[in-house]
Amino acid sequence: MKFPRTCAHRYMAILGAMMLVACGAMVDARAAASDSAAHIDVSGHVFRLDAAKVTYALGVNEKGQLQSIYWGPRLAPGDPLPAPVAPPGGDSINGAVDAVPQEYAGWGEGLYYEPDLKVTFPDGNRDLALRYLSHSVHGNMLSVVLKDIERPIVVTLQYEIDPGTGILRRSAVIENRTVTPVIVEQASAGTWFLPRSHDYTLRFLAGRWAAENSIYERPVQPGKTVLESRRGSTGMQNAPWFAIRRNDASETHGQVWFGALAWSGSWQIAIEQDQTEQIRVTGGFNPFDFGYKLAPGASLQTPSFYAGVTTGGMGEASRLLHRLELTRILPQAPHSRARPVLYNSWEATGFDVNEAGQTALAEKAASIGVERFVMDDGWFGARNSDKAGLGDWTVNPQKFPHGLKPLIDRVHALGMDFGIWVEPEMVNPDSDLYRAHPDWVLNMTGRPRTLGRNQMVLNLARPDVRAYVFGALDKLLSENQIAFLKWDYNRSWSEPGWPQVSPDQQKNVYVDFVSNVYGILEELRRKHPNVEIESCSSGGGRVDLGIMHLTDEVWPSDNTDAFDRLRIQDGFTQAYTPGVMMAWVTDSPSSMDGRSMSLEYRFLSAMQGSLGIGANLTKWTTQDVTTAQRLIADYKVVRETVQHGDLYRLVSPDSGSEHSATENVSPDKAHAVLFAFLHSSTEGYLYPTVRLQGLDADARYRVRVLQGTLAERTPTVASGAYWMNVGIDVVMRGDFQGAAIAFDRE
Repeated sequence: MKFPRTCAHRYMAILGAMMLVACGAMVDARAAASDSAAHIDVSGHVFRLDAAKVTYALGVNEKGQLQSIYWGPRLAPGDPLPAPVAPPGGDSINGAVDAVPQEYAGWGEGLYYEPDLKVTFPDGNRDLALRYLSHSVHGNMLSVVLKDIERPIVVTLQYEIDPGTGILRRSAVIENRTVTPVIVEQASAGTWFLPRSHDYTLRFLAGRWAAENSIYERPVQPGKTVLESRRGSTGMQNAPWFAIRRNDASETHGQVWFGALAWSGSWQIAIEQDQTEQIRVTGGFNPFDFGYKLAPGASLQTPSFYAGVTTGGMGEASRLLHRLELTRILPQAPHSRARPVLYNSWEATGFDVNEAGQTALAEKAASIGVERFVMDDGWFGARNSDKAGLGDWTVNPQKFPHGLKPLIDRVHALGMDFGIWVEPEMVNPDSDLYRAHPDWVLNMTGRPRTLGRNQMVLNLARPDVRAYVFGALDKLLSENQIAFLKWDYNRSWSEPGWPQVSPDQQKNVYVDFVSNVYGILEELRRKHPNVEIESCSSGGGRVDLGIMHLTDEVWPSDNTDAFDRLRIQDGFTQAYTPGVMMAWVTDSPSSMDGRSMSLEYRFLSAMQGSLGIGANLTKWTTQDVTTAQRLIADYKVVRETVQHGDLYRLVSPDSGSEHSATENVSPDKAHAVLFAFLHSSTEGYLYPTVRLQGLDADARYRVRVLQGTLAERTPTVASGAYWMNVGIDVVMRGDFQGAAIAFDRE
């Protein structure tokens, strides 16, 4: 099927690159199951997808509706599946259509629950009834085509299952084959159905600036819980992730359904229990203020919605999603490079950057083992504060009279690569760019233009704005040996108008803006394949599977207080792999809470992710330098395990816990590293015994202390079974203590 080249189609092409590698094969239902491949079986109008430990089944009923049949632990080959049967009818209150678990429901036929698609036609008709038209199978992707019963609105549903994790990717392509434009008012990737039950608990992540990713739980009860962002970007208010567990499920065992959206704009996930106690989870574009004008012959691709199921508890749900991100989502997947140890100059210099000062910092950073030096804000235009210069991406000649080359050359001579901060989607009113193009920002004619951090949002939906942003970044990268962009995004949208297009097309900005951000990132990566990029947004304001497909790491929070970070990182890893989690060692007392913590504690907190240093190195003592050199060297030994291994959250820091502990195990189980933390000891009680997880029970592991003290009589070598059942005792007393212990298979 071919689609016209529209902006929406451009987004579809980008998402096409995100599709999982096809490596399965269509097999007969009697074929033997294998965990090493994905299988799609078609029997009549029943479709069954199997991979890893998961089976997903759907089918077409006698009315032509596509309905869910089963989603859960993997069934045996040949196990019977219930036939898709539409209920015979409804009562005067609840129509029959509500009783059908439709995989993709149009708003019509008396539908009362959350629709997947809502369309307004030029004649005012808003009724949409989708029926099965055809299907096809290519590798491990099933495509099912639906069409309205009377008008040529065609929806192609995509189901793609990952062989390694059993996680399913769903999305929809909506095509207007009529002769007039239509307005798409709501569009999701699809709806997930859970088995009917009373014992479900929803887990989700919510927060704010400097307090991202707090874990919340609530019972799933009649009604609807809406997780969303209306900010034009992913947002900190909610993360685009959910998990629904059985009430008896825990971190280590029990059934959990989980999922995450791949979309970096306004989004919504609705968890709904209807009047028949059916659980539905629907996710896609946020319908608030949404109205995509779809021209005749044009198509609109929804975000992708990834979801999986496990019987291994919340911990296994996270590990499966982490594995998908590492092997399928990230730009370098499945062989992602380990993140280098990074230094960032922001906290040392603020906007006061110049060649001499940055060179001095680079020399100190190199002396402790840093591999990447990043110059932050203040290097361009008239940028001496956050009130001017954004948008003018030319080197400030007073600060760098010879350009960036002398600094970059010195950084390279010190054995590090060079990175730089940019915020390309924003503009200050006090800038040459805004003075030349005041119409380039999101705005509504005649209305105030709200400032956030003294800046406005450029309208990247406009082709000329997209061309300018790409051109400025391409020139910067082409003229300088830059290995890394810290891509920042420091405010949410306001006045999301687009006066240059017709009123009925202005709401296309919600899709076209994000499509062009993806397009710029994709084009930069193609033209500059050795450049790596971090997604930063005043902290964790833009972290999702969509932006992660085009960036190498993310910034979880502007809060770098080492103790606060334990809780933030615990929430972050519910959905996202530690391999992309940038974590800095910063000064003490912390700027956030005024809390004093040892340098060792600050390092251990940051070593649980991708290690960075943001402290003012000019204030460090000789002892600080020696400590940093030792811990950075230790981190380089264990970082492959930390960044690309399996994470076990052994003790949560949530809910005021005095203790927390995490463990990372390499995929081959040859190595593990334990991080343990104590807030405050009380009344002489010992730190609890820590029992490891995920080791090879029959293998023997040698213990190695990176930081901290072990109890007397701790064996030097013991079996995996010993460390997992007897455990290990770490000696910690006082306030803000930490330990790091490595385990290596002999």
